[in-house]
Amino acid sequence: MSGARVVYPGTFDPMTRGHIDIAERAADIFGRLEVAVVRESGKQMAFPAEERLEMVRASLEEAGLSARVTCTLFDGLLVDYMRRSGATVYVRGLRANSDFEYEFQMQLMNRKLAPEITGIYLMPSENNMYLSSTVVKELAAYGGCIDGLVTAAVGSALRRMFGAG
Repeated sequence: MSGARVVYPGTFDPMTRGHIDIAERAADIFGRLEVAVVRESGKQMAFPAEERLEMVRASLEEAGLSARVTCTLFDGLLVDYMRRSGATVYVRGLRANSDFEYEFQMQLMNRKLAPEITGIYLMPSENNMYLSSTVVKELAAYGGCIDGLVTAAVGSALRRMFGAG
């Protein structure tokens, strides 16, 4: 798979240190990576697509990954986007059994729709196993400390959203 165009898709609403962990691991394996921020999904988003994209860019820059990792917005089905862009591999993170069940179903459907596209799954480091965008947003909403869970750019956006210092 060397030379393969690799995509890390997601809502990144917002990007957490767990997402950055997966992006870094994928970039280490493949050399380059594209983080593809889905514009709309079945989830209700806290942040609009363009703001999520800017937070991803700022987070990648802060993590020192911007030279190896690019980011973009996409619409529609992942496999359609990947075909249009020439990507053949996508990366997703797995934290728990619930992630596995969801990703397993999505992998089977993606394989049915586009057998030429391969999904690869990575586990985050132990200190990021519990992190999710949902948990981070809830913590921020209740005024909890989010330092170390997200980058400075994401922390600022969450504090603006929830009115915390």
